Amino acid sequence: MATEFFDIVRRDHVATVSFDRPPVNALTDAVFAEILEIFSTVAEDWETRVVVFTSAVERAFCAGADLKARGSETPPVPLPTDARKIAREAMWAILDCPVPVIAAVNGPALGGGLCLVACCDIIVASERATFGCPEIGVGLLGASSHLKRMIGPYRMRELYFTGRTVTANEMWHMGALSRVVAHDELEATTREIATEIAAKCPPAVRLAKESLNRVDEMPFKDAYRTEQDYTARLSHYEDSQEAMTAFRERRPPRFQGR
Repeated sequence: MATEFFDIVRRDHVATVSFDRPPVNALTDAVFAEILEIFSTVAEDWETRVVVFTSAVERAFCAGADLKARGSETPPVPLPTDARKIAREAMWAILDCPVPVIAAVNGPALGGGLCLVACCDIIVASERATFGCPEIGVGLLGASSHLKRMIGPYRMRELYFTGRTVTANEMWHMGALSRVVAHDELEATTREIATEIAAKCPPAVRLAKESLNRVDEMPFKDAYRTEQDYTARLSHYEDSQEAMTAFRERRPPRFQGR
């Protein structure tokens, strides 16, 4: 896959997608188009069991929209009825990626950058990372729904209305992050989690991801019934049988991706 703004490396069933648009990985429609293509296709091959989403730029994970580019754009005529569709579709591609996506946040994740992080399954942050929706300070609106997904409605409103940026430790205390680690431990920690997941039964992980996305907003009883249905589906996969056989025989499983 040819990309201008991202590097993709596959190793040991883990695909690492690195955002590389210096100086701060600002977002444009062209960037969103690449995100949509990458996360819609990166896990088509069952050899990929986990995706790590990180930054190749030292200064930031993603500082949000490229306001300089936006300010120089001439509004199209006629005005589109859904001007930001590409941004939304890119985010949903991350959310709906068929395998778990781990965000390795090395620095500021602001505005649209926070949105990208919020669509991931697991968030590991460097102690240098910061988070926020500063759009209100420049006459725009951000993604309150993404921030609410991370920290709940009332803390979201305070950060949203003030446009305040908070540290990784503050976000961790609000329950938004899986881990906060020393900056030089970010890659190794994220890789450790990815490797642990990649060792699990491949169809189990994929069906778990699909199931979790489906039950997210369901009532409790409906959610559990849906999970039971997914468990029944999983039992028909050869790798599921292999996992149980390996457990009984006290040996490592030999998964075939089927």
